[in-house]
Amino acid sequence: MNVALFGCTASEWRQANPELAKNSNIRDYASVNELTVLSNLETHNAELNKEGKPKADRFKILVEIARYQINILDEAERMKAIPKQLE
Repeated sequence: MNVALFGCTASEWRQANPELAKNSNIRDYASVNELTVLSNLETHNAELNKEGKPKADRFKILVEIARYQINILDEAERMKAIPKQLE
């Protein structure tokens, strides 16, 4: 799941961030949107696994889902930040 969303494994993150890794993990630095997508990916992965999809196929699908969902959530967040004009 981490690779599909963050582009690295938890181990790779720890190696790249040894000081942060002493007291935290990659998910501690994730945004609310990223954590939401991560939760969704876990559910999708379980369903794909039940369907018997091979790991490589599941990974490709999960990467696509992660990109789509994070884009949608980030765009919604940007839209909320735009001040509403009085009509």
